[in-house]
Amino acid sequence: MTKLSSGNPYALGATPDAKGTNFALFSDHADGVTLCLFSEDGSKETERIALPECTNGVWHGHVGGVKAGQLYGYRVSGPFDPVNGHRFNDTKLLLDPYARELVGPLTWDDALYGYPVGDGDDADLRKDERDSAPFMPKARVIGPDILTKSKRPMTPWPQTVIYESHVRGWTMRHPVLPDDIRGTFAALGHPKAIEHLHRIGVSAIELMPIHAFVQDRHLEERGLRNFWGYNTIGFFAPEARYIDGGGLAEIAEAVDRLHEAGIEVILDVVYNHTAEGNHLGPTLSFKGIDNFSYYRLMPDDKRYYDDLTGTGNAIDTNHPRVLQMVMDSLRLWASVYGVDGFRFDLALTLGREPTGFNPRHAFFNAILQDPLLGKLKLIAEPWDVGPGGYQLGNFPAGFSEWNGDYRDVVREFWMGAEGLLPSFAARFAASSDLFNEGRRRPWSSVNFITAHDGFTLEDLVSYNDKHNEANGEDNRDGHSDNRSWNCGAEGPTEDEGILALRKQQKRNLIATLMLSQGVPMLLAGDEIGNSQGGNNNAYAQDNEIGWVDWSNTDPELMDFTAKVIALRRSRSAFSRAEFLTGARTSLGQRDVAWYSAGGERMSDGEWQDPFVKCLTVRLAPMRGDEPTMMVMMNASHVDVDFVVPGKEGSGWKVVLDTASDNEGEVMPGDTRKVPARSLLVLEGNG
Repeated sequence: MTKLSSGNPYALGATPDAKGTNFALFSDHADGVTLCLFSEDGSKETERIALPECTNGVWHGHVGGVKAGQLYGYRVSGPFDPVNGHRFNDTKLLLDPYARELVGPLTWDDALYGYPVGDGDDADLRKDERDSAPFMPKARVIGPDILTKSKRPMTPWPQTVIYESHVRGWTMRHPVLPDDIRGTFAALGHPKAIEHLHRIGVSAIELMPIHAFVQDRHLEERGLRNFWGYNTIGFFAPEARYIDGGGLAEIAEAVDRLHEAGIEVILDVVYNHTAEGNHLGPTLSFKGIDNFSYYRLMPDDKRYYDDLTGTGNAIDTNHPRVLQMVMDSLRLWASVYGVDGFRFDLALTLGREPTGFNPRHAFFNAILQDPLLGKLKLIAEPWDVGPGGYQLGNFPAGFSEWNGDYRDVVREFWMGAEGLLPSFAARFAASSDLFNEGRRRPWSSVNFITAHDGFTLEDLVSYNDKHNEANGEDNRDGHSDNRSWNCGAEGPTEDEGILALRKQQKRNLIATLMLSQGVPMLLAGDEIGNSQGGNNNAYAQDNEIGWVDWSNTDPELMDFTAKVIALRRSRSAFSRAEFLTGARTSLGQRDVAWYSAGGERMSDGEWQDPFVKCLTVRLAPMRGDEPTMMVMMNASHVDVDFVVPGKEGSGWKVVLDTASDNEGEVMPGDTRKVPARSLLVLEGNG
């Protein structure tokens, strides 16, 4: 007979020791919690053990003889009262929110639901009593952690260049990685993968969700799979498909290899919702453990969820135990696996109180005061789908933010839109109009032109419209407002003029991204010309549509990307630690000066003229041993003669030209033709 004692209410989860394992689960409204032990393959439930104690809402017990490797789950009893927010159902096997590893797939079956599926509109008010255990993954008790051994690179924000990638999608079609490790952390940490990151010069890789997630039932029924992973079911466990066979240590080893190469690892984390959906969704974990505590419910009818995320539910970070869970998860990934930062998906939801978004929410305060987390790179996606759901620039100091305005304005500028000069200059200069409150710094703005959500760079210059037919939703899904331009033909073409224009537009966009103040984020594959065939919502395309296509690599574009990233990282003028003001620096130069194509300071009239699409910006260095930099931009459809600003003085060397390889030198007062839709970078002592 199993030896059972009261154990401890901490740490939450399953903690093995020399004599057995302590189990602790938070549920403030449960009547009882039963631990269920399973056979080695998870197919047979071998024992049920009622946890004997409940302390401060935590049910706990120490089970003798249970060792690392044991598979388990929970059944939680309590009121089945959806109208009042309670959905307890002890016939449903539940995953431990603190599970470190999940074993086996989730197999879709109606028994996974707490109510009789298909039994009318109010079916969720009735209880289904079928056992869901045969269809559920099981949690595994994990032994002592294998910690990362490497030292964090701690790259300063001004030197940071982020590469948004996907463990599986980035490596599945890589031409030289071993076939048996593609799609895994082992591939991510492979020397050939790291070689590419070094080749282009990025300093950090931002991974799309790696937490354990659920394959959506509606996708599987259409023969598709959730590719992106924004459907989390376990915040402490990795997605099993991303592990090659080396166990959890494989993640730490990959992080070690990246750290040794000087590359930071940032995780895209989804703490705003779970895979359990709305009131008609399955009961997999939180919903059956304590629905009332874990989720935001509608105040006037707690049967329904306050769906701030567009996924059916929203996690309630106002509850101290839920906030603790998120903090514990963050600390795990930072301390055990050594990650260097986090990008918070729909971060607005995490900072919402009943009255709306609060930048002083306990969630932000808890992270910023944490001695480990507060030193890492923290990036917020500053929107959700709730009221007031766009809060760009309103997050607390210490958080950077995805700058969606930057994306939109830069796209439109290079399309030749009118009346954009003032907003373009503001975005190019790190959006101080949005981020200069509270002594924030330019790196508060994470600039991007493309990301996983939307067109790739290749598709941005090749399609006017989305082409998402492969998603099986009659092309209704995905954004319709793409601010894209196909340059004269929709999709693939053999027209040499159109192809040349597309190449030039890609160079313009990459150069603008890397030369702007703030922190640039490049979408993986953009540097080699990766296309998704016009699909701007490849969330369900775990196939050649969603995977980066290395077979059509554009070596010229890759060389150009590497060149402009190297230019950024070697010239402090492009990554200043303070917002540009036009004031003189300690070296006697104005930190920024804006000029018209005629070589004179921009006048108010020129700033406001909707037909002016040309601009020159001169940027002073932060160090005396570096040159002054100047960028000339012509977004119009005709060639324009630019006059080099300044009077007598030293010459300027052209170091980058998106229209040609001709560099050369010019003197102040000289005229330099800047071709239509192109950009020049010059350096000198001016």
